[in-house]
Amino acid sequence: MTDKDLLISRFTGMSKETLDTRLAGIYLHGSAVMGCYQPKKSDLDFLIVVNTRLSDTEKRIFMDRLLELDQDCPGKGIEMSIVTKDVCDPFVYPTPFLLHYSRMHTEWYRRDPEDYIRKMNGADKDLAAHFTVIRSRGCCLYGLPIQNVFGEVPEQDYLDSIWNDVSGAEEEITGNPMYLILNLTRVMAYLKEKKVLSKQEGGVWGLRSLPEQYHFLIRSALQEYESGNNDQYDSTLAKDYADYMLEQIRRQL
Repeated sequence: MTDKDLLISRFTGMSKETLDTRLAGIYLHGSAVMGCYQPKKSDLDFLIVVNTRLSDTEKRIFMDRLLELDQDCPGKGIEMSIVTKDVCDPFVYPTPFLLHYSRMHTEWYRRDPEDYIRKMNGADKDLAAHFTVIRSRGCCLYGLPIQNVFGEVPEQDYLDSIWNDVSGAEEEITGNPMYLILNLTRVMAYLKEKKVLSKQEGGVWGLRSLPEQYHFLIRSALQEYESGNNDQYDSTLAKDYADYMLEQIRRQL
C-alpha cells in the first residue's frame, strides 16, 4: 500500500468511526482519482455525504481527528467538504455544505475552534465542479454508489463553477502561476470538447490546442506539477496568457 493509499484508508476509517450512522458515503475526487497525484503539490480531495445535519459537538470531534491525520499528509494535505444527501439529488447550486477544511484554514481552527465550527458552513460554488468530477471519474470509498447519490449537475452550474475558479486569473496568475496556467487549459478543454480533465491532462490538451507562443509556459507548469519542484515564470507572458485565455473563455461562455 502506498503512502497515499494509506492516508486515504485512514481518512475513510476515521470518518466511519466519527460519523457512524449519519454517514451516507465517502467519495474521492481530484488528482488522486485522475492519475496525477503529486505528493509535493497535490491535496487529497474528499467529499463526505451525510443523511442528517451534524451538531457542533460532532463537527468538533471530526475536526480534531482530521487535523491529527492532516499532519501526516504531504503537499497541500487534505481538502474535504461535508454535505447532506438531500442537496446532491436533485443538485442544489450554489451547494450548501455543513463543514469544509483545507490546510489554509488550519491556524484558524487551532486558534478558535468554536468560531471555526460556527462559521465554516454556507454555500460553495466549487462543489458543482467537485460533483461533476465525482460523477465522471470519482471513487466511492464507502457507502452508497455514486450513481445512487449524485444527480446530474446542470451544465450552466458547472460552467459558472469553473468560471468562478479562474475569472480572476489576470490579477492572480503571478502569485499562483502553475495552478492557474493549467486550470485555464482544462476549462478551455471543457468548453471546446466537453472533456472533464485533470490539471495535468488540461496542460497536455493545451499543448495540442493552444497557440505555440504559450507552449513554453504550459510546459513549465506541467514540469512543476509533475516534478513537485517550483519553476520560474515570465510574469509578462503569464499575464498575456491569462488575458488571452479569459477572452477565449468569455467568448465560449
